[in-house]
Amino acid sequence: MSCSSVKKTEFTVKSVLVTGSNRGIGLGLVKRFLELPNPPEWIFATTRELAGCQSKLALKHPNLVVLELDVTDPNSIKAAAKRVEAHLQGHGLNLLINNAGMLRVTTMENENVETMAIVYLTNTVGPLLMSQEFLPLLKKAAQQSTQTGLSCSKAAILNMSSIAASIEVVPLWELRKTPSYRCSKAALNMITRCLSLEYKDCGILCTSIHPGWVKTRMGTEAVGTVEETTQAILKIISTLSEKENGSFMGWDGKIYPW
Repeated sequence: MSCSSVKKTEFTVKSVLVTGSNRGIGLGLVKRFLELPNPPEWIFATTRELAGCQSKLALKHPNLVVLELDVTDPNSIKAAAKRVEAHLQGHGLNLLINNAGMLRVTTMENENVETMAIVYLTNTVGPLLMSQEFLPLLKKAAQQSTQTGLSCSKAAILNMSSIAASIEVVPLWELRKTPSYRCSKAALNMITRCLSLEYKDCGILCTSIHPGWVKTRMGTEAVGTVEETTQAILKIISTLSEKENGSFMGWDGKIYPW
């Protein structure tokens, strides 16, 4: 599947922000949005350090804005939101993708307060703070839209989760235990559920996405490529509607168990 398969009539989004876009899935999603037949007017790619591939891409694409942002720092989030608002010039933000995350390889025996705290802060609290700070722009996008119902073209928050968060399945336990990561993503799924209940009447869709087991710095043993999974994710989010609000969706289109 190529990005050309996401037709204009299926998916058009005027503005999107992707956190953690310096590498891996975040950078892949930015590239897929740029490759759309009708790309967003504004793509905001955030990273903790301004360097690398995003800056090179921004030189080629005037609709790409690279922003410095640390999702664990409320002041950094506020500063980024002000810059986004300035670029949008009275328009709302249609799509917020909370992709930034971290993993520490741990076991039940060596898990500790420090690791639990930093992983939870990054993977759970960070997306919540982002959703709070960008809520006014998301609400504005929903209000300005002529679309009925919920969709990512109108206004949406997508939280990048993991099947490792599934309390029912608890996959690959013997291969990689990582309790801090699993707990943080399970809590993120609850954040998604809460957001979906709180903001449905505002016209904002909220969904958790399992991106698959992708070969990145965090998933070194994985077999899937970033290009493959980000193409699939873009295809999935182009079809999300009310029935997926508050759900736990996979890159393959399946609903995953909590």
